[in-house]
Amino acid sequence: MKAFFKRYLKVIDWYIINKYLGTFTFTLGIFIVITVVFDISEHIDNFLKSESSVWEIATDYYGGFIPFYMNMLSPLINFLAVIFFTAKMANQTEIVPILTSKASFNRFLRPYFIAATLIFIVSFFANVYLIPYTNRLKITFENENDFAGTGDPTRTEVHMQIDKRTFVYVQNFDKTINTGYTFILEKFDGDLLREKLTADKIVYDSVKKVWSIQNFEVRHINGLKETMLRPAMQKDTVLDMHPSDFVRIDNEYTAMPLKEINTTIEKEKLRRPEVLPSIYYEKYRRFVYPLSTYVLTLIGVALSSRKVRGGVGLPLGIGIFLCFTYIVVDKFATVFAIQGGVPPLLAVFIPNLLFGLLGYYLLLKAPK
Repeated sequence: MKAFFKRYLKVIDWYIINKYLGTFTFTLGIFIVITVVFDISEHIDNFLKSESSVWEIATDYYGGFIPFYMNMLSPLINFLAVIFFTAKMANQTEIVPILTSKASFNRFLRPYFIAATLIFIVSFFANVYLIPYTNRLKITFENENDFAGTGDPTRTEVHMQIDKRTFVYVQNFDKTINTGYTFILEKFDGDLLREKLTADKIVYDSVKKVWSIQNFEVRHINGLKETMLRPAMQKDTVLDMHPSDFVRIDNEYTAMPLKEINTTIEKEKLRRPEVLPSIYYEKYRRFVYPLSTYVLTLIGVALSSRKVRGGVGLPLGIGIFLCFTYIVVDKFATVFAIQGGVPPLLAVFIPNLLFGLLGYYLLLKAPK
């Protein structure tokens, strides 16, 4: 390993890598501190109203908040950091001697992409393994303390398909006592309704893991012939649904590990196919988003490696503009995937594809 580094990495490479990672770490730290300060000022009323201790706020809420924003901001902060220190090197005429020493521009990019790979690896594993866990801490805290200000998060008028021929409906659900009111269960044979159960309420027994259907009646339908039955006032049964299915949780898919996302996809194919684009987009995004580190690094180096009048200011200003543009494109891609009918796998690649083309163009125009 030592021989490998000695052969392929020279002093200037280590200089650039140290500059890169040092500037990135410092800038990311500054942005996180500013973000936390603004978030505290925004949610101070929620913290004061909650019964949570300072320790619980720090560990449960900010223990999820900080990793989430570190991971989300890292490609953009990486982009600004690359522009800042590369433009500074160009302004101090440090890049010209490198390129005039028979080193190609692609060779000049090597230490940048080595450092970008380190950031990519951390971001990738954080996206896939760490962030879902920390997001769950944050989202649970937000819902328990009603950060959204929506009051009761319980869903009403819930329609759900629990298997290929069975549909259920619950008018409203009380999550405090695990009880649903005005419950209807319908069984179909193809397009024909064969059985309809109507009950005043349904109660979940968390110990037995069964649903208790109370004060119900059953209609059996055979063509034009119908039979009405009241077999009992109450019966226990197993249904493929859980009280959590009736609770509305914002950004719930971001808090699911990959295995749970795959399981949820299979369930929602029957229950709520309209939410599948959101789930698929979140799944694909975890793998694709870290790739933006490479794309933005390429743009940053190509954009700022030429010495210009005004020093660092002009490249940094262009970089900030491109950061906002990237965020807007990313948001549009999300909307296209969830509401516009664009395949989630294609939508999640849109920002990187567009900015990748921009990076390739800037690379062709970069000083050689």
